[in-house]
Amino acid sequence: MSGRADAHEATVELEVPFHDVDPLGVVWHGHYLKYFEAARTKLLRGLGLDNGSVIGTRYQLMVSESRCRHRRPLRYGQRFTVRATLGRIRHTIDVHFEIDEVESGERVASGETRLVTLDLEGRLLHRTPDAVLERLET
Repeated sequence: MSGRADAHEATVELEVPFHDVDPLGVVWHGHYLKYFEAARTKLLRGLGLDNGSVIGTRYQLMVSESRCRHRRPLRYGQRFTVRATLGRIRHTIDVHFEIDEVESGERVASGETRLVTLDLEGRLLHRTPDAVLERLET
């Protein structure tokens, strides 16, 4: 197996709330990671990895890296979708994101988060455990 699970994806549709915009009326850049998190949570829940029988009872996931490329700003009230897809899964779990404005369909931002697996004592595991891989590869 190649270590990829491209068939797994999740999409959420959101609307920019007033409390996410700055005085210029655009979404503050840090909120894009929050939007990524909504799609990533849906993706992992769909795989049974959100505090399910594996994560939370035997392992923890931690974001070790994140990046976001901003292409154009979102503004208060705009509806947008966030799509999360799995990338590499063997040593880290990479999740790729695309944020598109609903009305125009234009790409607003894209990015990635890299997750690492920890044991329950917080020690880094240098390979994604088999119990987690089984869920990611189904």
